[in-house]
This record gives sequence, C-alpha cells and structure tokens, in this order.
Amino acid sequence: MTWQNLLFAFVGCLLGTIIGVLPGIGPVAGVALLIPLTLNLDATGAIIMLCAIFYGTAYGGTITSVLLNTPGEAASAITTIDGYAMTKMGKAGAALTIAAVGSFVGGTVATIGLVAAAKPLGELGLLVGPPEFFALMVVGISLLVALAGKSMVKAVISGALGLLISMVGIDPVAGAPRFTFGMDRLLDGVSFVAVIVGVFGLSELLSYRKGTETPKIHAPGLRSLLPTGKEWRRSAPAMARGTGIGFGLGLIPGMTGSVSSLLAYGAEKKFSRHRNELGKGAIEGVAGPETANNSHANAALIPLFTLGIPASPTIAVLMGAFLQQGLTPGPTLFTENSDIAWAIIASLFIGNLILLLLNVPLVGLWTSILRVPSSILTALILLFMVIGAYTINFSVFDVFVMIGFGLLGLALRHLDIPLAPMVLTLVLGPLMERSLRESLEISQGDFGIFVNRPISTVLIGLGMLIVFSPLLKLRKPKALNEDPET
Repeated sequence: MTWQNLLFAFVGCLLGTIIGVLPGIGPVAGVALLIPLTLNLDATGAIIMLCAIFYGTAYGGTITSVLLNTPGEAASAITTIDGYAMTKMGKAGAALTIAAVGSFVGGTVATIGLVAAAKPLGELGLLVGPPEFFALMVVGISLLVALAGKSMVKAVISGALGLLISMVGIDPVAGAPRFTFGMDRLLDGVSFVAVIVGVFGLSELLSYRKGTETPKIHAPGLRSLLPTGKEWRRSAPAMARGTGIGFGLGLIPGMTGSVSSLLAYGAEKKFSRHRNELGKGAIEGVAGPETANNSHANAALIPLFTLGIPASPTIAVLMGAFLQQGLTPGPTLFTENSDIAWAIIASLFIGNLILLLLNVPLVGLWTSILRVPSSILTALILLFMVIGAYTINFSVFDVFVMIGFGLLGLALRHLDIPLAPMVLTLVLGPLMERSLRESLEISQGDFGIFVNRPISTVLIGLGMLIVFSPLLKLRKPKALNEDPET
C-alpha cells in the first residue's frame, strides 16, 4: 500500500459516509455518481476509492437511523427500531459506538474470508475457458433477473434493455456499425459512466420527494459514546451471529444487505437472552443488523473478485468500474493482475479501520450535513453530475446521454421496472458476447460445447434452475421485493 492509495481509501470512506448519511441516495446511486471522480486515477487507486465508498455508505446510513429514525440506506432500515428507541432513552452514543464496532468486526471477518477464498478459487480460474466463462455470466444474470423486482417479466424487460444498449457501437467480429443510427459519436458505444450516472443518480434526484428541510438533531457528546460493560457483553453474541449471517448471504448473488440485516434481527428475536426487550431499545437490535450488513457488503466482493459475478446492483456498478479501468474481475484477476487485487484487499482491512475512527468521534460533523437545506444539496449534486458526465470525454454529447438515461430511469421507476437487471446486462453483455463467440469459434459453431464440458454443463443447468424456479413455486424472501435498491 502506498500513501496515495491510503489517501484514496480515506477519501472514499469520507465520501461513502456522507452518501450514507444523506437519506435517499443509497450506495448504488452514490457509487455511480462518484465514478467520474476516479476516471483519471490509476486502476488500483480508482477501485480502492470506489470500494471504500461502497462499504462506507453502510456505516453512514446507521447515523441517521439511530438519531433521526430515518435510514440513510435500505440496509440500515431495521436499525431504526431499537437504535432510535435508544436515542429517546439518551443512549444514542452507545448505539452508534456499538454499530461502528460491529460494522468493523463484520467487515474485517468478511475480508479475511475473501483472502481465504482467493487462492483456491483463483486456481480454479486456470480451468475456466470461454465456455465456462459464458456459463458463469449466465448464472450471474439468472440470479439477479430471478430475484430482482416483483415481476419476472419486468426484470426480463429491464435486462433486455441493458443488453440492447451494450450492443451499440462497432460489431467486434464483423466490424460494422451496430445500432448507431448513422451517428459517428455512437461508433465507440454509449458511455457506461454517463448511462449509470443518469439511470441511477439523475433519476433518483428527479424522483426525490421534498421532505423536512432542517430536522432537529441532537448529536451525542463524546462522553456518552462509550457503552457500558453490560452493553458490550450483550452485543458480543449478536455481533457473532450477524457476522455469520451477513457473510453467508453476501456470497449469494442477488441477495442485498437489507436481507442480511432483517435476518440478523430475526436471529436476535429467536436467540437473544433479552429478546423481550427488542423493539424497546435493546442493544442487540443494533449490534446484530449493523454487523450483518457490513459483513454482507465485504462478502459480496468475494463472488466478484473470484468468479466475476456481481452479487448486487452496487457490485454490478463496481464491476463496470473495473472494466473501465481495463481489469476483468473473475478467476483470472489473481493471475493476471495479482498486485492490484491484493492491494485492493489490503485496502479493505485499512478502510474498515478508517471508518471506525471516522464514525464514532465525528458523529456531530456528519449530522451537521443534514442541516444543509435539501434544495442546496440537490443543486450541488446536479452540478456535480453534469461536470462528471462532461469530463468523461470532455463532450457535451455525454451530458445529453446522461440526461436521456436519467429520464429513462425515471420512467422505469414509475412503471415499477427494476433498474438492477438493466445495469447488470449492460456490464455483462459485452463479456457474454465475447465469450460466446470465442466458444463457437473453438467448437466451429457447435453449441454443444456448452453441455459437453463438465463445469459449463453444471453452471448452465444451475442458471436454468434459477430461471425456472418460480414455476416450481420456490419461495423468495419477502423483504427482497421491498428493497428499493433492486
């Protein structure tokens, strides 16, 4: 780790916390908004900063959940129950400290899991050829399309839109223009960053409902931040359970941090010795969910780093950032770019420590952000988006692309069509097309190559099982449908 990379980790944690504190933006829009900031950085620094923004939002979301009864992002929603109750009891400081420590524990343990999984799964990568890579992409898309949103049809429509957008530009084999409508500016395709900023950032801003301008906030003093010995003892088992739940669910593509938080809270309801106090200001109701959502956030990086499968919409945006920097996440990451991969993993440990040090003593500073009138915040974010879209290629055309996709994103939100499958296929579409064509070149046009190789056969079968599982009346978590991130 160089001092420059440490600085990028610090700045990412800072920005992530601010995004988490601001209700309504969320991690996926936040990461998408800030990608333009990293375009001129080297690959290692850019990914370190974006990863820090990603898990930093989980920390920041806790602050408003505890102090204002308003979650900064979906994964912190369940924390409002006991966190805000503790605030009314004058124990906000203890709740925030336990949440920060639990987040640190969950995030650190999950990063250790990433280190343990990297080597064996990296070696597995040596067995992966174009057919297996294509099959992996099929599994990733199947999981998110099947689990995102309330309607499979709407999820498929969203995924098809992303696939169409990814095909704009020069055909990589025939060399002919494709879906460019005679416009030279589209020969290189549509700018991924402009699309992401528009679909997630601008549409989020356009759909924002004006709320209370200046909420009354009473930030806890430094003396009240230290929990009692009894609160530490009660929190420890909840943190252990939350770590296990968040880590396990983080490995499953399609699961979001809010599911982990919800199940962690349910585990406390069942196993805590003080379960009768939950809902009335019990420290376990803060420790369990907050540990789980940070454990989930870091564990969700494992499928991306080792298999190239994005486990959530935010991870899909991160994967797009990898590709923008010329890195291909997946089995070959540790063999072709091992120095970058290990530098990013090292930054995860350091980033969790930075967040612990930033969040507890500076609670007063974070809450002061909420006193800025929302009209000023909205104008600043909009200005930042326009500048970010313009500086991608220093082209006004990209600004119009961003605005156009912002309007498209707003329309999809009104139609209740999930945005996640669209961004997923937008990212994975070119990779799928390349691996599909390479596979067919190897087999001389025979599609049987996908079912004649053991690994690809199993993966294709898994993808089909996931897609058709609704027909078998498999149940899916109710909370997932309610997650605004999907």
